[in-house]
This record gives sequence, structure tokens and C-alpha cells, in this order.
Amino acid sequence: MKFQGSDQYVATADLMLAVNAAATLQRPLLIKGEPGTGKTMLAEEVATALGRPLLQWHIKSTTKAQQGLYEYDAVSRLRDSQLAGIEGSERVRNIENYIVKGVLWQAFEADEPVVLLIDEIDKADIEFPNDLLREIDRMEFYVYETRQLIKAKHRPLVFITSNNEKELPDAFLRRCFFHYIKFPDAETMQQIVNVHFPTLKKDLLAAALKNFYDVRNLPGLKKKPSTSELIDWLKLLLAEDVPVDALQSKDEKVSIPPLVGALLKNEQDLTLFEKLVFMQRNNR
Repeated sequence: MKFQGSDQYVATADLMLAVNAAATLQRPLLIKGEPGTGKTMLAEEVATALGRPLLQWHIKSTTKAQQGLYEYDAVSRLRDSQLAGIEGSERVRNIENYIVKGVLWQAFEADEPVVLLIDEIDKADIEFPNDLLREIDRMEFYVYETRQLIKAKHRPLVFITSNNEKELPDAFLRRCFFHYIKFPDAETMQQIVNVHFPTLKKDLLAAALKNFYDVRNLPGLKKKPSTSELIDWLKLLLAEDVPVDALQSKDEKVSIPPLVGALLKNEQDLTLFEKLVFMQRNNR
């Protein structure tokens, strides 16, 4: 089965091609792009479209690669050994009772192919990707405590997302198929908005998109507004019943849109935008 997009996710032709290429090569698909461009949602929609279960591993700065495989709960075993009577001693002797399976182990032992999402891999330390090289490449790992070799029954379709906070090792990159999600142009953005707001009036949408791209294209912004922030802003405009006139400038110059706090998230960017509007009004 090939991924051809879905009713809930607007996928460009090159993105669909990347998903299907990764599936054909049986390589993880490494997705990069600005925050809010739908990297995480892509894995969710592919799983739904292909009818596969989705397993998610959201990475934090403290996450270790071993946690994705398994963890041995030695503390619980020690506690149980101290508290166990004759009936509980059998449980303590069986070390498998204290092995906690990670997301990769669950994906490997699944009875059907799954979609596996490793989300924001660049949040972890630099050794994290290298520590997963063998497991992702060979689809197997060894459990030393139980002397088991765990092999994948089916190779999962792996999605790895990155916000480019850290460079990933070359050895890891060689094992992936790479795709960068470009920020949507106005036409693609209109399709995305239509998915979320199918009854939105065309004049309001056109005015909102103009304001959004005016804000986004301002040079020097510390944080440019993303797709998800546009969706939030449109929700507010509809909730507050903001008229289209409030989004339109008679002289076609950039103006401060209502509820701009949904788009600009720090004081430096807001001040920069206000200065631009002030300068335009004074023809400087």
C-alpha cells in the first residue's frame, strides 16, 4: 500500500513520494522542518491511512536509547525480595517480571507491521542516535539480563522527526531517507485551512492569510508564526466573530491584526512588528 495523503492531512507530492520511498527502501524516514509544519502529525496520518497501529516515542533531553529497548527495574526487584514471603519468592527469582519493554521492543514483537514515531530526536544528547544504529539497521537487540535476542517479526515503518536543534551523526544519516518539509506556500496553506475550517468565508480567509504572511515575512523575527499558530488564530477570529474589515487595510500597508498574540510569541517580535507599522504609517 502506498501513502496518498488523507482527508485530514494535506501532503504535497514530494512528501508522499518521500514516505513511499522510505517504505520501499525499508529505511527510517527522517523528517525535518520548522516547528508546526506537521512532522509529528504525518506519522499519525500515515498510520491511519495504511491501517497500521501507531507507536510513539517522544524524546526528551534526559531520554536514553536503552529506554526504547527495555529497562531492568532492579529497585523493584530488590524491594520485592525484602518483602516477599515464601509465595512471593518465585516472582523475585524470575527476572523477566522486572523487565519493562520499551517502544522499540513493542514494535519488534507486534504481530502486524506498525508505524513507529521517534519524535524530536534532536532533543536528546549527541550519542542517542549512534546508540540506536544497530537496532534500527538490523532490527534486533540483545537482552543481557534474560539472554534473549529480540528480532523484529515485521520491520516497522519508522518516522524520525527533528527540529534541527542539534546536528545528527553522519553514520545515522546514512541509514535514513531524508525529507525537509518546506513551509507551505499560500496555496497549500489555503488547502490546510480548508481541512480545519471547511465553511470559512473566502474573503475572511484571504484577508487572514495576507495578514499571516505579512507577519511571517517580517525580517528579523526571532520566532516566525507556524501553521499551528495560524489555525489557533483563525479559531479565535471565528470565536470572537471578528469582521473581515478588521483584517483589511485600506492603503494595503501592513497593519497590526487583531489577536496578534496568537501569532507573535515574544516581546521582541511584537515590538519589531509595531515599529514596522509605525514607520509605514509615517512614510519613513
